Amino acid sequence: MDKKTFYVTTPIYYVNDKPHIGHSYTTIAADVLARYKRMYGYDVCFLTGTDEHGQKIEKAARENKEKPIELADRTVKVFKHLWKVCHISNTDFIRTSEERHTRQVESICKQLFDNGDIYLGEYEGWYCVPCESFWTDMQLISGNCPECHRSVEKLREKNYFFRLSKFQKVLLQYFEEHPDFIKPESRRNELYNRLVKGLDDISVSRAAVEWGIPVPMDLSHTIYVWVDALFNYITALEYTSDSETFKKYWPANVQIIGKEILWFHGVIWPAMLLSLGIEIPYQVFAHGWWTLEGQKISKSLGNAIDPILITDRYGVDEYRYFLLREVPFGLDGNFSTTALANRINNDLANDLGNLLHRALTMIEKYCNGTVPDAKSGAVEDLELKEKSETLNEEVELSMKNLQFSRALEAIWEYIRFVNKCVEVSKPWILAKNPDTKDNLDAVLYNLIEAIRIISLFIFPFMPNKAIEIQRQLGLKEDDTFTHSSLAWGGMKAGTEIHKGIPLFPKGENL
Repeated sequence: MDKKTFYVTTPIYYVNDKPHIGHSYTTIAADVLARYKRMYGYDVCFLTGTDEHGQKIEKAARENKEKPIELADRTVKVFKHLWKVCHISNTDFIRTSEERHTRQVESICKQLFDNGDIYLGEYEGWYCVPCESFWTDMQLISGNCPECHRSVEKLREKNYFFRLSKFQKVLLQYFEEHPDFIKPESRRNELYNRLVKGLDDISVSRAAVEWGIPVPMDLSHTIYVWVDALFNYITALEYTSDSETFKKYWPANVQIIGKEILWFHGVIWPAMLLSLGIEIPYQVFAHGWWTLEGQKISKSLGNAIDPILITDRYGVDEYRYFLLREVPFGLDGNFSTTALANRINNDLANDLGNLLHRALTMIEKYCNGTVPDAKSGAVEDLELKEKSETLNEEVELSMKNLQFSRALEAIWEYIRFVNKCVEVSKPWILAKNPDTKDNLDAVLYNLIEAIRIISLFIFPFMPNKAIEIQRQLGLKEDDTFTHSSLAWGGMKAGTEIHKGIPLFPKGENL
């Protein structure tokens, strides 16, 4: 039987500047989903990468007195380093400057032209260089770009156009028949209402930009950077070679993006796929933006959050936890170091770290450092098992809907219940009476088993901490992080524990 497959993508990130919190948020979310699916036995293809062409890169390189590819090479190293730091488990990293991508995009462009969906015309309108986006008079806000609110340039040039208007009716029908195609629902409704108003054909080439992929029908033009970038999701799978990889993983299960690029991914992208006769992705999920202390984060304001600096100070798994716990995925969130420190001190240190340290200390004190055998048990012990099974269902539903914060809420509800069970069963009292030794052993075994189960649930979110928990429990690093390992009773009696330093050290310096 063929292994189940799952294809998740992030946008490919522009190389005009170093990565910030938004880049890490999207990529960590995709990583959590990828790790979770692997636990369930899926063969996961997880793609991220960099978008390297266009006028903005040309301009930035010129100002820095270097070639565009040199600028791209430098920035790519920064992105790859960050993904390593953040424990990102991507299976591929694509660059739009790579031969495997440019070769296929040229072929795709020719195919769209041969289909009659690309034609030569004249464009006159407004262009935003920072966003690399075209706008009509009606779309401008106070004469400026509706996305970044900066000034726009009036352009008049011959360009190649894509017949986007041709696909309005079929896209409307697709939206109606596939309500889960765009998530969250509020963004789906916004996009649908915009789609109802009609579609104009869009420019897909630039005559004045050299740094890009040549239009195969006319080498004096380069392919518009957004069109070039969108096709990375299939060029990474070697679409044009009719490869087994493409057949295996396409259509993408989830494409995670920021809400500012939803129009490109929710309308232009599926229209081009329809022209090519390729299936549309199952889902595009557009998450919200982060603000800093209530203020929008932007390069121009100089308040961008550097994930490297944050993770150096607060910890990588702590950062991953905070981003996905603090705000429901899909909504805007506010980042503050105070909120991050509170999550670390309360959720992580008090609830989880203290639970592990306390349990292992009692195993050392009352059981000579080895996991006891559970010969009897109290009502609370049975509840621990039953609630772990219920938790599995809650987490599975939340992850299916990309509600990462809800999944973590459910996990922490269980963690707090385990802490409560310790207070109710009072192992330190049971240890004073030889007649209650069997009951003490059962309490401590079930406590350790519950913590083992917790380590599995948190693994997609905090992989290093999950592995450290299992190390302290005396478990070996093998294939324990699988869905089947969630079955109660996996902790073997007689296992020697290895209590370490507190998992999440607390301190005012946070």
